[in-house]
Amino acid sequence: MAYDEGLAELMRGDLGERAGISERRMFGGLAFMLYGNMVCGVTSHGAMYRVGKDREAEAMRVPGTGPMEFTGKPMGGMVAADEEVMADDDRRASLMRLALDHAESLPAK
Repeated sequence: MAYDEGLAELMRGDLGERAGISERRMFGGLAFMLYGNMVCGVTSHGAMYRVGKDREAEAMRVPGTGPMEFTGKPMGGMVAADEEVMADDDRRASLMRLALDHAESLPAK
């Protein structure tokens, strides 16, 4: 199943013209990378943000988020965002900030 291109466009817009951003196909969807480190992405199941384990609890306090699961187990440091989050500019921006903060804390690949 394909990913939602509309969600991908939202993420592209949220990332803007930031240096170091690239796109990579993964998880059957599309991931957005900052200097080779994953920031966020879209899959056939919806949107996800890689916020890191240190920021995961904060991200989970954003209404409409939940654990990111691919095989029935939560993936540490990643959160899923439902349609309501993705339609809300403020909540989406909060998740993107957490994800970018995490990616910026990692060495470039």
